[in-house]
Amino acid sequence: MAAGWEWDDTLFSGTAAHYRRGRLPYAPGLADVLGGVLDLDGRGRLIDLGCGPGTIALGLVGLFGEVVGVDPDAGMIDAAAREAEERGVTGKVRWIRARAEELPAGLGSFTVATLAQSFHWMDRESVAATVRGLLRPGGALVHISDVKTPTRTVAGLPYPATPYAAIEELVRRCLGPVRRAGQGVLPRGTPGGEAAVLSAAGFAGPYRHVVPGGQPLERTTDDVVAGVFSMSFSAPHLFGARLGAFEKDLRDLLREASPSGRFSERQPGTEVFVWPRGPE
Repeated sequence: MAAGWEWDDTLFSGTAAHYRRGRLPYAPGLADVLGGVLDLDGRGRLIDLGCGPGTIALGLVGLFGEVVGVDPDAGMIDAAAREAEERGVTGKVRWIRARAEELPAGLGSFTVATLAQSFHWMDRESVAATVRGLLRPGGALVHISDVKTPTRTVAGLPYPATPYAAIEELVRRCLGPVRRAGQGVLPRGTPGGEAAVLSAAGFAGPYRHVVPGGQPLERTTDDVVAGVFSMSFSAPHLFGARLGAFEKDLRDLLREASPSGRFSERQPGTEVFVWPRGPE
C-alpha cells in the first residue's frame, strides 16, 4: 500500500451502484485470450481478489467450474450477487466479503487467481505470498489492467470526447488538490512496482498479452456521471452535503461540452500479465 496511507472500509463506499453503467468495459476478447493462453477447459477454479461487482469473475465464469470473488465492500458483493443471478450462474459462483489479506480458511486450491486493477490497494507482499499458496502446481496469477496510452482520439466519431481533464479539475476544486482515498489521501498516488513484488514472492514470468481496443463507444451524460461516482477518489460519500451541488456543476460542465448529452470514446485495450506459480 502507499506509504502513509491506511486502508479503511469507506474507500469504495457508495460506488458499486455506479460501476456497471459508469466504468468502461475491458476489451472484447479478454476471455478468449485468457482461455487460450492458460489452456482453460471449464473445469478449474478461479479466485478473483478485489472483485468489485464481479466484472472479471463473471466475465470469465464460462472458463471455470467454480469462481470465488472476494471484496471487502458490501455494496460490491451485493452487486456481484445480483449480476450473477441475472446471468443465471449462481450455482458456479461464491462471493466472500473480506480483504485479500484476511481470507477465510478452507477455500481450497485454485487454477487461476486474478487481480484486476486492485493490487495497489492491498498489502501486496502479504497478498502475493497468500495467492501463491492458494494456487495449484501449474497455476497462475493474472494481473489485468487497461493499457496505459495517450488520450484515445475520437476523430471520425459522431460526438465530442468526454472532457476528462475538466472533470478532474472540478473534482479537485471540490475535494482539494490531493487525491482522496477513503478517509485518507494519496499525495503520491498509488504504488507501482508490482513486478518486483511478485518476483520476490516466487512467481515466474511475467508473460504479457494485449487484447486490442479502439472500438467506438457511445456514452451518455448519465454514463459519464456514473463513471465519476464509481471512482474511489470521487466516491459519493466524499462530497458530503456538497454532493448535489457537485453533481449539478458536473452536469452543467457536460452539457456545455456536448449539448446533445452524448459523448464518443474508444474502447481501451486490456493488458494482461500472466505470472505462473514458480517452483518450491
